[in-house]
Amino acid sequence: MSSLGELGRLALEQLRRGAAPRACETAARKLNIGVDIIQHGVEGLVYLLTESSKLMASLPFHKEFGDTLKICLHISEVDFQDSIHVLGFSDELNKSLLQLYLDNRKEIRSILGELAPRLPSYHSLEWRLDVQLASRSLRQQIKPAVTMKLHLNQNEDQTAQVLQTDPATLLHLIQQLEQALGEMKMNHCRRIVRNMK
Repeated sequence: MSSLGELGRLALEQLRRGAAPRACETAARKLNIGVDIIQHGVEGLVYLLTESSKLMASLPFHKEFGDTLKICLHISEVDFQDSIHVLGFSDELNKSLLQLYLDNRKEIRSILGELAPRLPSYHSLEWRLDVQLASRSLRQQIKPAVTMKLHLNQNEDQTAQVLQTDPATLLHLIQQLEQALGEMKMNHCRRIVRNMK
């Protein structure tokens, strides 16, 4: 189990500071294992720990939900064990992996939270419809344009984006968004979204 401890240490270091080839080389010499095996083992462990921590991040954390939280943690431990059981490891190794995960999940979630991109969020939308009815060269024409000012919140600052399009393009965009929303209701998409949380 000393090799798992070493791989666990390297995996946590990789999460904190990024890849460290020299540390893998040192561990390979220490454990008398090939460097490629160590690197693949660390990458696999990083993946296992981060994906498991992502799934745990959506738990309610409130005094009123204390019992629910305990139940969810217990179920998640069982889910974690079920997930690694299919890999065919020994029971002792599975228990060690579970303990490594339980000991470090808070730190892993904290690291993942820092790495998450800070995307802008919607605040409000202003719009205006402009119609050009005539010009010097054409006495009768109808040329509509929709101008939108999209207000966004980003890092407690407000920004605005001005967009302009014709009604046909806007209608096509609305149809595409409605189609995407309809696809989100499909079971396959629901499973993907549930695993992304």
